Amino acid sequence: MNLSALTVKQLNLYVRSLLEGDPRLASVLVQGEISNFKNHYASGHFYFTLKDNDASIRCVMFRTNASRLKFEFQDGMQVILRGRVSVYEKDGQYQFYCEEAYPSGIGDIAMQFEQTKAKLEAEGLFNADNKRPLPKFPKCIAVVTSDTGAAVQDILNILSRRWDLAEIILCPVSVQGENAVPEMMDALERLYNLNRADVIIIGRGGGSKEDLWAFNSEILARKIYESPVPVISAVGHETDFTICDFVADLRAPTPSAAAELAVADKTDISNRLENYKTSLSNSLIAKYALNKTKLEVVLNSQAFKNPQDFFINKRYIQLDRFEEALKRNANLKVNNLKLKTLSLAERLDNLSPLKVMARGFTVTQKQGKTVNSVKYLNVGDKLELTFSDGKANATITEIFKEN
Repeated sequence: MNLSALTVKQLNLYVRSLLEGDPRLASVLVQGEISNFKNHYASGHFYFTLKDNDASIRCVMFRTNASRLKFEFQDGMQVILRGRVSVYEKDGQYQFYCEEAYPSGIGDIAMQFEQTKAKLEAEGLFNADNKRPLPKFPKCIAVVTSDTGAAVQDILNILSRRWDLAEIILCPVSVQGENAVPEMMDALERLYNLNRADVIIIGRGGGSKEDLWAFNSEILARKIYESPVPVISAVGHETDFTICDFVADLRAPTPSAAAELAVADKTDISNRLENYKTSLSNSLIAKYALNKTKLEVVLNSQAFKNPQDFFINKRYIQLDRFEEALKRNANLKVNNLKLKTLSLAERLDNLSPLKVMARGFTVTQKQGKTVNSVKYLNVGDKLELTFSDGKANATITEIFKEN
């Protein structure tokens, strides 16, 4: 029987993939008591066990997350942890990877806030890649807030002062209490259908955590995430954070800051345009002056005033230079040929037979043919000897051959 067996590592990796593939285990809040706590000072990682009366689980908190803690872990401390569940394949140990921790005394409201935050973050609603940039010059701005608070007056005053070219759509809503979430949901839905706003500001002024609680609504956060245009969340004061802040395209620390972020300052734009105008004007003036100078140089030039004389004289000068160049090249060529001819004549003179015969050599001919060896001669042959200064006839009487 053929069985395909897994290695232990393969099995552990498979179990790990099952756990990490479950979105419900990707971001989990769990409460319990810390025990067996160990701070690994060399690496900065925390290792501990989280337990309750009935069970326990091994936990690890890596240095990056541990460095952000605002309190110290101690054995026996009750905490709420947020993190993910996985398996360390080397020893097959199922464990909890802690990313955030809070003392368990934070209360039910804070627990609900953290649960909602963890859930939406795991779904990707806070992903920075989904954040959209604000339009530089919006034509229409929608404001979703209470029409009775100071926040709306701050927003309207700043928008009208900084960029009064934009149309403002005010959507009055309740910002706290049981009607707040439905009214804000309805206002956003109407704005989406209207399809006129380029950017939406949603928020309110400061207050207690309970006053701001409507902006921690999960369904409101999902509605903001659906917006077809960028949304600025401006809830409370600078230190207040809500779920809407995390899901919006941009968080403003205050409603006034939201208005400043939403539009450009017309005074600044006007100054910049004036600077561009001055710079452009100066560039045109400088360009005009430069071209005027160039034109004056051309108008005062000899070529422009007397073009015929200028060009004819110029051609005469060029012809004279060509003539001189031709003469130089011809003389150089003739001299080179003379030297070459003299060299060849000298070589030819050295090879002349007359010059050789002048040193005592003769040319021997038999019946008009030159004889250059005794093997062509016989006793009694008639020969004609040519000297440098004349000729003579001779008869062979004896022949001597060298060995």
